[in-house]
Amino acid sequence: MSFGNWKPTVVVQGILWILYGLLLQPEPGTATLPLLMDSVIQALAELEQKVPATEAGHSVAAWLLSAQGSGTHSPLHHFLLEGKCLNITELDPPSLSPELRGLMGEVARHSMQDGKEYGVVLAPDGSTVAVEPLLAGLWAGLQGHRIVNLSLESTATPPDAGVTFPDLGNTSPGLSNASPDVTSVDVRAVSPNVSTKYLDVGATSPEVRPGSPEVQASSPDTKAKLPTAVDSLLVVTLAGDLGLNFLQGPQTWNHSGLGAEGCWDQLSVPRTFTLMDPEASPLTTAFLNGALDGVLLGDYLSRTPEPRPALSHLLSQYYGAGVAGDPGFRSNFRRHNGAALTSAPTLTQQVWGALILLQRLEPAHPHLQGMSQEELAQVATHATKEFTEAFLGCPAIHPRCRWGAAPYQGLPTPLKLPLGFLYVHHTYLPAPPCTSFERCAADMRSMQRFHQQTRGWADIGYSFVVGSDGYVYEGRGWHWVGAHTLGHNSRGFGVAFIGNYTAVLPSEAALRAVRDELPRCAIRAGLLRPDYALLGHRQLVRTECPGDLLFNLLSTWPRFDKNVKPRTARRASSISKRRPPPTILLSTDLQ
Repeated sequence: MSFGNWKPTVVVQGILWILYGLLLQPEPGTATLPLLMDSVIQALAELEQKVPATEAGHSVAAWLLSAQGSGTHSPLHHFLLEGKCLNITELDPPSLSPELRGLMGEVARHSMQDGKEYGVVLAPDGSTVAVEPLLAGLWAGLQGHRIVNLSLESTATPPDAGVTFPDLGNTSPGLSNASPDVTSVDVRAVSPNVSTKYLDVGATSPEVRPGSPEVQASSPDTKAKLPTAVDSLLVVTLAGDLGLNFLQGPQTWNHSGLGAEGCWDQLSVPRTFTLMDPEASPLTTAFLNGALDGVLLGDYLSRTPEPRPALSHLLSQYYGAGVAGDPGFRSNFRRHNGAALTSAPTLTQQVWGALILLQRLEPAHPHLQGMSQEELAQVATHATKEFTEAFLGCPAIHPRCRWGAAPYQGLPTPLKLPLGFLYVHHTYLPAPPCTSFERCAADMRSMQRFHQQTRGWADIGYSFVVGSDGYVYEGRGWHWVGAHTLGHNSRGFGVAFIGNYTAVLPSEAALRAVRDELPRCAIRAGLLRPDYALLGHRQLVRTECPGDLLFNLLSTWPRFDKNVKPRTARRASSISKRRPPPTILLSTDLQ
């Protein structure tokens, strides 16, 4: 093999193997960096600096061989990601600094123990991200959307047998077509114990790619056929773990604990992440964030021609202002972008296919042994339904600990759920919309100090606050009476947009969160009545809130109650029209 023929992609893949396999065991007593995404990006940049083009072949070969010695725990990952074997044994892998080596040893493996979550880092947008599924997605993306053909032979169900899927609701566009440069892998080199009779890895014709009509789950009136292929990108990031999480039986389908959040010990130098629910599913918010990021970035890499961007640069953009200058393609909007990338029927087929693949790779798996294809299909359907409805279709909400909330003063009063109203506000002050986590979190702390120290209230008044950074911020939350709409605080949730919306509108992402996502998820969770009504603050209290332009828009929304007339006092003189509206003084019927 000529080292001069190695492509930049191979260099990048080698770098990923260091992060994904070689550094799984940190040196004892090694001091590590803060658990920040910026630290992961720093590790990538240091690795990239150690790989000059003239030495790429030797370096990458050594890394790959070292990584193969480490291995991964998942048979799916081993089969789909560790398939390339290079017969080169020269050179030792270059070393990272002790700090970065220790960091990558901590974050390369996702796990949960004693209420703590490990293998996660804090991203600049305030979200917590599991590194393992992120790296898996990057590696799979660099390989291309490699398609694994599944033989239709099955002892459980004949090939022409169908399985009926329940209605999954509206779906978004399917996963983007795979790159035509699909990598072939020798199955025997990956897993010598698996017969190629059942698995055919290699390039396939476009009509069997995930996302095509033949591979999507069907509507309730038709029968869904057995999956014929899986996409390694979706399987190693999301589909495989979704299926495994729901294998325990129907009793877990309605109480899966999907998307549990947690709190860092500190935000400036985070070291420990504690889950809010110690009994949470392994599919925490951090894990699902990492999985979605891996899918989105892996898909991007698979469609990007050579030379591909350095991974440190790509991650800096994705967790910063946006990839290739696109502010919509960044971590803040991972849920929206993930929903647009793959449809629920496609994901259902991928989860089902992942379970079939795992059943053949690991016949003695305790939860898969003896399961029929119909049972696997049911697991896949419910796993996808739970994920799309309870996570992907819900807004990303930063908990109070994430923005640095001060404690509640006194004892909160519980709400009698479900409530029947959603009251919409604007904060007026701060007037500029916040477009970053740093700014939005500072605005939240500022409003809480004003409400507690100046107004003498127990806490920030709003139930939730919506930034222009793609996130919702928890105020008093779903369960405690707020101080937002005088005389009505116990009857509805108060949701405020950060900013003054007298003459401008909030961002589309912020509007979508309040119009669609927040109420839909609250109804599903039994927190908001299905027949709820939406009102602007001015319809119940004599105020200019939520601003003229925003209120006019609210009046066009389906749930807006037009029977409640605004109580705003109109100012007649031209002098008064030039004055800004008075600062909104929130009050409460309980104080």
